[in-house]
This record gives sequence, C-alpha cells and structure tokens, in this order.
Amino acid sequence: MAVLMEPDGLLGAALVREPPDAPAVRQRSAVGHAAAVTDPQSTWQAWLNSLDEPRRADAESLRARFDALGVTDSADLIKSEVCEDLPQLARFLLLRSLWRGAVDGWSDPHSFDQLPSAQRLLADGADRDDLVRLARAVAYEAVFATLDELDAGGDVNVSGMDVGWTVMESGEDGSPTGRALSGLHEDFLTTDPSGRDGNDLWL
Repeated sequence: MAVLMEPDGLLGAALVREPPDAPAVRQRSAVGHAAAVTDPQSTWQAWLNSLDEPRRADAESLRARFDALGVTDSADLIKSEVCEDLPQLARFLLLRSLWRGAVDGWSDPHSFDQLPSAQRLLADGADRDDLVRLARAVAYEAVFATLDELDAGGDVNVSGMDVGWTVMESGEDGSPTGRALSGLHEDFLTTDPSGRDGNDLWL
C-alpha cells in the first residue's frame, strides 16, 4: 500500500507546478497508474490454477475459513500454508484468541470489579478509559513476552539443559499434527482484531 501511495503523493506535488495542459498529463499518469495495479482476484485465480487438485482444494478450504473469520487479505497466509506447509490458520487463531481474551478482555465494563486497586483509583477520580488502556497495554506486553519465550524453545539464560518446549498445531481429534507454530511473537501485533495494530494502546 505504501508503494502505491508514494507515486500518488509525488504526482500530487508535481501537479501544482504543471502547465495548462496538466489535465492530459494527469490522464496519462492515471492510466499508467491504473495499469500498474494488479487485480488481487486475478492473481489469486492464476495461483489456484497453477496448483494440483489436492492443493487447490486445500487452498479453497483455507480461503473459506479465513473469510469466515473476517480476514480479507489472507492470500499470503494461504500460500504459505499450502506451499510451505506452515500452520498459518492455527497461528492466526491462537494469536487472535490471545488478543480478544488477554488484551481486549480488559475493555469489559466489569473488568475492574474484582481489583481493589483499580476501584481505589476510580474512586480517586482516575479516568476509566485510561485505566483500560493501561491494563490492555500491560496485558499486550505480557503476552508478547510469553510468546517470545515460547518461540525461543528453551531458556537462553540456562546452560546444560537438554529440555525445551514447542507449540504445535493439533487436529480435530486433539492430536498433534507435527507442525510447529513458530514466530508467534513476530505476528502478534498485526492480528489485532480492531485492525489498528495496537496503535490505540499507547495513546
């Protein structure tokens, strides 16, 4: 998106200084810009057509499930799962669930009911929205740190230990599929259900 916005911005700056025949220049530029934009649906269909039947069916099934989750830009995730065998749907579900429960759960009107310290702050005139934002920000940092530790697969501060951990996808029956959910902390911010990438946490 930033790549597309930059030419527009440059074009807009140039038009201020254009001669009287500027409309024609604008038209040519607009046509050229439109031609450079790739139709996502055409690209998606072309990629589907390049797959064999089993992988095409997997891709279409993943698309339907991502659509049901409200994800409109899932093409790259689907391509990664189909072509690289990475459990992107499971990763997305875990990260989105952590956002909604651990982070956004503090937006519930009763989230501070059982916290005496929060009740005292509210009684002293603290702004509830500020407290909610603080609680959500702290929760985000705690979840991010936990995901980072899970991704590390072991305690980097301890030597001589031959044990560690991994987060793994499970199937419908609950048994592990053998596909690890890695790099979880890297994508946590971008799975914010609000689409704001957590920007509202640090206002």
